[in-house]
Amino acid sequence: MPKPVVLIVEDEPILRMDAAGFIEEAGIEVIEATSADDAIGILETHPEINVVFTDIEMPGSINGLKLAFAVRNRWPWVTLIIASGRIRPQPSEMPSEVTFLRKPYSEALVMAAVRRAA
Repeated sequence: MPKPVVLIVEDEPILRMDAAGFIEEAGIEVIEATSADDAIGILETHPEINVVFTDIEMPGSINGLKLAFAVRNRWPWVTLIIASGRIRPQPSEMPSEVTFLRKPYSEALVMAAVRRAA
């Protein structure tokens, strides 16, 4: 199975850099996006991405939930991890087979979800 390549989609620079740091420290490649719109373009040009870790609330034409549905439809093999500090979506409001993490999330929970893709 290929090594995980994680696309982190987070508009808050400190949160994005923090997550990228501990995922990279585990020896996993990380690509960063500041919006769901950017993430779609990155996914279209980086077929090696097999994990998308996204916040829900972001600027742009789509939020993290809509991104998750788009990823599930276009790249069904990609592991989805969704995080939010304010929004608590019901399972019916998310695509199938998603890991939802409440912010502030722990490094251990994020890494457990990423490693499930390996």
